[in-house]
Amino acid sequence: MSKLNTNSNAYIIIYSAILVVIVAFLLAFIFKALKPMQDANVALDIKKQILYSLNIRDLDGAEAEAKYAEVVKNEGEIDGQKYYACEIDGEDILVVSLKGMGLWGGISGYISIHGDEDPVVYGAYFNHESETAGLGAEIKDSQKWQEKFIGKRVFVDPADGSEVALAVVKNVEDPTTQVDCVTGATLTSNGVNDMIKAGLKDAGKRFVQLFMSMQCYKDSDKDCCKDSTEVCCKDSTEVCCSDSTATAM
Repeated sequence: MSKLNTNSNAYIIIYSAILVVIVAFLLAFIFKALKPMQDANVALDIKKQILYSLNIRDLDGAEAEAKYAEVVKNEGEIDGQKYYACEIDGEDILVVSLKGMGLWGGISGYISIHGDEDPVVYGAYFNHESETAGLGAEIKDSQKWQEKFIGKRVFVDPADGSEVALAVVKNVEDPTTQVDCVTGATLTSNGVNDMIKAGLKDAGKRFVQLFMSMQCYKDSDKDCCKDSTEVCCKDSTEVCCSDSTATAM
C-alpha cells in the first residue's frame, strides 16, 4: 500500500475542505443552540431601554421583566412606528421608538410623553452603533443629557400634532422645547434632532387618539377594541369607532 502523500495538493485541498465543513457545522450548531438565549437578551435589552425612557433604571434581568410587565399595558405599530402604551401611578404615558443616523452609523432611542392636552416629554433614552467615544457616544452614556428632555413640549400645536416643536439645537432660544446639543458632537446631535422630528411626526397626528384609546379601554369592560384596528371612543355612545386610522389599545 502506497504511503499517503500529505504534501500533495490534493491532500491539502481535501483536508482543508473537511476542516471547513466541520468548523462550519460546529459554528452553525452553536449559533442555533445559543439563539434563543441571544433573542431573550435582545428582547430584555429593548425592555430595559423602554424602561430607561420612563426614568426607571438600575434593574437586573428579573426586576426589569417584572417592571416592564407592570407598566407596559400594550404595544403596537402604526405605519412602521412602534409605540408602547404605559401606565405609571395611574397616569397614561406613551413611549415611541425612534431610529435615525448619527455621524458613523445608526442611532435609535425611545421618548415617552404624557399629557393629552399639551404633551411633554416624560423621559428619553438614546442608543448608537458606533458614535465617537466621549463625544457622540454621550447620547447613550450621559444620563444627565438625556434628562434634559424631561418636561419639554413636544408639538407646536397639540391639537394637531403634525409639527414637532421638540428639538436638539446648538443655541437654545426656547427652553420649553429645545435641548442643548452634545458638546463637540454637533453632527451626532443633528442626527438625534432629525430622528426626533421624523419619528414623532410619523405618529404625531394620532397621539391624542392613542391617549383617548388608552383611557377608554382602561375604563371599559368590553373587549371589542382589543387586538383591533378600531379605536375606543371615550365620548361616544359606541365603545368603538370603525372609521379611525389609529390602532386601539
